[in-house]
Amino acid sequence: MDLNALDDFQLVAAHGGFGRASRASGRSKATLSRRVTELEEALGVRLVERGARSLQLTEAGQQLLARTEGPMYEVADAIAAVREGVATPRGNLRIAAPSLFGQLALGTLVARFRTLYPDVEIEVVADDRRVNLVEEQFDIAIRIDPDPDTALVGRCFARDRLVLAAPPLLAPPSGDLDEVVPVPAVVMPSYREGDIWTLRDRAPRLLPRPVLRLSSLLMVRDAIVAGAGVGLVPQSIIGGQLQRGELVSWGTRGGDVALWVLHTSRRLQSPKVRAFVEFLCDQYPDKAFLASV
Repeated sequence: MDLNALDDFQLVAAHGGFGRASRASGRSKATLSRRVTELEEALGVRLVERGARSLQLTEAGQQLLARTEGPMYEVADAIAAVREGVATPRGNLRIAAPSLFGQLALGTLVARFRTLYPDVEIEVVADDRRVNLVEEQFDIAIRIDPDPDTALVGRCFARDRLVLAAPPLLAPPSGDLDEVVPVPAVVMPSYREGDIWTLRDRAPRLLPRPVLRLSSLLMVRDAIVAGAGVGLVPQSIIGGQLQRGELVSWGTRGGDVALWVLHTSRRLQSPKVRAFVEFLCDQYPDKAFLASV
């Protein structure tokens, strides 16, 4: 059954005729008449008796009006509520994010977002695993230098870079690009023996001699501050230590990395997703370098 035709039937019945219903609704008499006729044909029964000046409901028409008038009001209310929800961010927002970004900034960010949009409930899963947004029912994923994915769209909101950080008492080695100088290093478990660190615009090349293997970049940073050796860490987690002179930079390695906020589609994007994407990008204007917030 066409609910629009049913709605037009109720409109005509409420006003007692096609003319009065047309004047009240702004819809043409011909359209209202056609819709009621289509409803009658779909049901296989006459609903109205059309007179020259008046209209009378048949017994079937009276029965249909009595049984559907209340539910149609409920449907209209439900549609209005959904449309209001489309304009207002609300509901559950599930976010997947890398562990470091979650620890560094996301707790503060989502708290700020909730202040702006109190009807949104947020769940954050900080995990370095690549999640499937659809199968695992995530609304948003934050990823570092993501691979192209035709199923996802999004925006780059910030940048970061790897810095070779050292305690200030450890002097940087000198030499040319042909040299390889060993240095005491704090590394992650993924470090492979014999890997050489080449810095941008700096010489010589460095051969790490691991003194500590730590599974967290925050632990690596703290060990470097304590004087254990040098280490490659994101600029985002050592900004304060560099400013206070607790660490010094020997240079950077590789290019900048980009942080992206991704979701499944721009088409009919939900208000909560759209609002969070805009909010996150506003926190890092001009794709500023990531820092704790």
